[in-house]
Amino acid sequence: MPTPLPHPRRPRWRSLGVLVLLLVPLLWPLQHLTERYYRAVLAEQNRQTLDLYVANLLGTLRRYEVLPPILADLPALRSALQSPEQPQLRTTANHLLSQIRQQTGADVIYLMGTDGTTLAASNWQQEDSFVTRNFSYRPYFREAMQGRTGRFFGLGTTSGKRGYFFAAAIREGEKILGVMVVKVDLDHTETLWGKRPEHLLVTDNYGVVILTSQADWRFHATRELDNAERAAIADTQPYRIQSPPPLQLNPKAWLRQGQQLNEIGWTVSILTPRSQLDQPVRTTLAVGGSTLLALILLIGLLMQRRRHYLERIALDTQARQQLEQRVLERTLDLERLNSRLKQEVLEREQAQQELVQAQDELVQASKLSALGTMSASISHELNQPLAAIRSYADNAGVLLDHQRSDDARANLKLISQLTERMASIISHLRAFARRDRHAPESVALQPALDDALAMLAKRRRAMDVELIRDLPDATLWVQAGETRLRQVLGNLLANALDALSEVPQPRRLWLSAERSDYGVELHLRDNGPGFSQDALQRAREPFFTTKTSAQGLGLGLAICDTLMRALGGELLFANHPNGGAQLTLRLRAADQGIKPQSPEDFVV
Repeated sequence: MPTPLPHPRRPRWRSLGVLVLLLVPLLWPLQHLTERYYRAVLAEQNRQTLDLYVANLLGTLRRYEVLPPILADLPALRSALQSPEQPQLRTTANHLLSQIRQQTGADVIYLMGTDGTTLAASNWQQEDSFVTRNFSYRPYFREAMQGRTGRFFGLGTTSGKRGYFFAAAIREGEKILGVMVVKVDLDHTETLWGKRPEHLLVTDNYGVVILTSQADWRFHATRELDNAERAAIADTQPYRIQSPPPLQLNPKAWLRQGQQLNEIGWTVSILTPRSQLDQPVRTTLAVGGSTLLALILLIGLLMQRRRHYLERIALDTQARQQLEQRVLERTLDLERLNSRLKQEVLEREQAQQELVQAQDELVQASKLSALGTMSASISHELNQPLAAIRSYADNAGVLLDHQRSDDARANLKLISQLTERMASIISHLRAFARRDRHAPESVALQPALDDALAMLAKRRRAMDVELIRDLPDATLWVQAGETRLRQVLGNLLANALDALSEVPQPRRLWLSAERSDYGVELHLRDNGPGFSQDALQRAREPFFTTKTSAQGLGLGLAICDTLMRALGGELLFANHPNGGAQLTLRLRAADQGIKPQSPEDFVV
């Protein structure tokens, strides 16, 4: 008896526990890398938002900065300063400033004397008029009287509205006659921010919030103010309170990103909730932990399977050795002979089965190829009539709801005609598969084109495609088949609408026809993306398409090209110089006459 083989060493679950201890710490660098990545993404988004808002804010201010020096040169305002005791001059100045304010969009425009008293203002007729009020304590007045451009942000003592003031001195030689002031309303700049999870924060040179998307933060100090700053606030009165309360914000709950506006001494900041960073990090950690858990479970399963596999191999090996020992002891020669004969029989049977299977697969492949080609062709060509039938059926339902029976009956008649056309298309495809040939007939081009456009009218109107026709009034007769020509026109128009669906408005489709030396040429052009170089070379190949499998099979242009050649015509593909695709149908001209029934309609 053979000696039993020792059992192989089985892997233990202790190894799996060690593996878990080694893999779990990988979650910490994953969290670190993920947080750094999303922090960078969030910072870039906030930077772009900051740049956009700052550009808008500075653009608004710079637009009005040049206005005071320009208004200072107006004769009517100078006259009011030179003769302030004349009411007529001051009234003229008031009307002029009111008109300029309406034209420029400024909040208030007013004229001040050298003592700081307002002589004329654009709001002279309002209850909060600046006229006769003295603003000599404002920094912008002092700067203007010193010959500089005055700038100042403050809360209006009269209107209570926030604004930015620009002031310029009005001179007569070296003498200063007065000061021209333009106030810009900044309330609307907060509305530009909209409802966003991030919060806007604009602070002035004192660190006080002057513009914010959070109304509760307005006029709160973001840092401690020293005595000099408090005195300056009390002197210039930019806010209604002389000691702004501190803004209590938890720095751990917000991610702050700011930009300095050195020319006006402001700082624009974006405060992003920490949750916007923590949420994707937690999601990534959850995915990573789930992946790690799945990996550990998979490794455990593989270890368990390996254990059973090793046990089975050991048992099979022992049983095989015992069986071989018995066979060798009894009849070694007979076993060899039987094994040889058995092997030959198995090889012959296997070869015979493989031959039969190969023959069956070849026959089945041929059947599937023929069936696929016919099914794809019929499906492609019946899509357009089916869509038109659906549209007419829907319209008929609506017409019946409105008790318009005659119009509904007309729609049903059109549906009946479309079913006849579908039967003609199927018959034509069967004849095409048998490579039947029919003599062309005289067909009117314009009615065939109108029928094709009618089938696609609902889709064209839904896409808002502008149709531009340049067809002669006289009917153009061509040598073609009635059904085959409509089939070609319908396919080409449907492809043009597919191409126009990829571009924004305006969408246009041009149709033009002309007589040529060849016969009659019909041009179909769109302003879509046009043909690629590869599409121009392979457009006539069956099953070649730039669409997805759900949008098309790639048979339309191949069938159209084949039908045109069968009619003795030609289909040309090109890109228009002004953009978009242009297809040209060349058809032989025919004599005008009564159109007989198409021979293709009799195909069985």
